[in-house]
Amino acid sequence: MSKSQPRVGIVSLGCPKALVDSERILTQLRAEGYAISDSYAGADVVIVNTCGFLDSARTESLEAIGEALNKNGKVIVTGCLGATPELIRGEHPNVLAITGPQQYETVVDAVHNVVPPKHDPFMDLVPPAGLKLTPRHYAYLKISEGCNNRCTFCIIPSLRGDLASRPARDVLIEAENLVKSGVRELLVISQDTSAYGVDIKYAESKYQGRMVKAKFLDLARELGQLGAWTRLHYVYPYPHVDDVIPLMAEGLVLPYLDIPFQHASPKILKAMKRPGNQEKVLERIKKWRNICPDLTIRSTFIVGFPGETEDDFNYMLDWLEEAELDRVGCFKYEPVDGARANDLGLEQVDEDEKHDRWDRFMETQRAISEQRMQRKVGRTLDVLIDEADKSQAIGRSSADAPEIDGQVFVGNLGRKRLKAGDMVKVKITRAEDYDLWGDLVG
Repeated sequence: MSKSQPRVGIVSLGCPKALVDSERILTQLRAEGYAISDSYAGADVVIVNTCGFLDSARTESLEAIGEALNKNGKVIVTGCLGATPELIRGEHPNVLAITGPQQYETVVDAVHNVVPPKHDPFMDLVPPAGLKLTPRHYAYLKISEGCNNRCTFCIIPSLRGDLASRPARDVLIEAENLVKSGVRELLVISQDTSAYGVDIKYAESKYQGRMVKAKFLDLARELGQLGAWTRLHYVYPYPHVDDVIPLMAEGLVLPYLDIPFQHASPKILKAMKRPGNQEKVLERIKKWRNICPDLTIRSTFIVGFPGETEDDFNYMLDWLEEAELDRVGCFKYEPVDGARANDLGLEQVDEDEKHDRWDRFMETQRAISEQRMQRKVGRTLDVLIDEADKSQAIGRSSADAPEIDGQVFVGNLGRKRLKAGDMVKVKITRAEDYDLWGDLVG
């Protein structure tokens, strides 16, 4: 690689969807001849891909911009916080350019203005799968942008717009290239995965000589035939989600659903503008587990939403104990600028009370998780290895998404030398709240 090539650094903040945006920007820049720098000092310009969903995320993004300015001086800002340029300019007037989320071409143009490309077609080869910021053996696959829901605590639609689904063909070609490049796990993401295709009326497109609908079930079935784990994230609990459970029972798609329920109290769900019939959801969860006993359900909840009473909170705890979800995260409600929840006229929950409820919620879920994990002791599970040395390997089962769920610690390796991306069988010997331990089989 020529030393004269312009070099670009990137700081990627926020959710996996933002990470995919960063990957797309870097892929385009790399194709144009830019080198990628892993340090401020080595970069001719730094891109900061921001998050602006919560006030805490905005603070983190502004701090990251400041750090990049201090250590490099030439900074381009993009991402969700870029939708409020006046906020960024007020804190950091010296940034070179500001763009909103999904504005890949504008970001690339801004880089061109700072440091023009020097393309060498013989050296600057980009793999068909593009450049990835994840380890080689797993990758995020974004199937749509934006969201049609109007949850009162969320400002994503104002930042990223309404739902905009990619054609099924484009998604499947990207997924196929990822698998060919060595990816063993596809993590399907969007703002609302189960709404995929509704905006384009489930339009068909040709893939490998056949027509494929841009529809949640059809896409899941096609992805499951590519030979990699397919994990479904950000699934809104529409009725048609029931149809994908048999694919999980067949082993075509991982038996894993990431469904952000957010609450259980009908009153609070109504205030949030979320689906409110949680009794029916409990019935569906039981039905799902009857069809696919190995199903793992991950979710997130919010405590301290405006108007939440002790009765509402206890209702949620009771629901949690009956649902027996496997993986659960919990957030203390933060008022977000521009969110309609601020204008509902509901009584705010005291910060100390929020913290107390968060503690009680997490302790309730810890006990549930521990009980469900103990059921895996004695079983032999498929495990995808993330890292390994001579004495131990660390991986994940079908129940574990990277970075947010638990891990499987693998011993008894003998002379076996494992590496990231290996798929092995492990007999589970011990379980704790979130992690498993076991011995390599075979």
